[in-house]
Amino acid sequence: MDRKTARAQAMKLVYEWEMGGEGGEATFENLLEVTPGEKEFDFMNGLVEGVKQNAAALDERLSAYVRGWSLERVTRVDLAILRIAAYELTQGKTNERIVINEAVELANQYSTDKAGAFINGVLGSLARGLGDGQA
Repeated sequence: MDRKTARAQAMKLVYEWEMGGEGGEATFENLLEVTPGEKEFDFMNGLVEGVKQNAAALDERLSAYVRGWSLERVTRVDLAILRIAAYELTQGKTNERIVINEAVELANQYSTDKAGAFINGVLGSLARGLGDGQA
């Protein structure tokens, strides 16, 4: 699995968690066809665990940039994508353009026609805020 796939699988696991699922080993192997120890498994798992542990702080940050909306109105798929990308942006280990681009690609693949532009705007604003020390 590559990083792009790891992000997509992490988004699915965060979505499942948001919907009340546990994302256990059966989910990894049966639904996602991912096995522990696989290349980028630790990266994927780190994103998921980071989102779970920091969901409230991530949501607070995202709320500042979801102009005219509340996070409750954002679809669960879009919220999962936003949380994964926001967590990765706050870690500062990956170029922000890569993180945002891959989040937009996930939105284009898994969400509505307008989701990509929405996610691009929110994450672009968040990245600028992080760069300015405001986020």
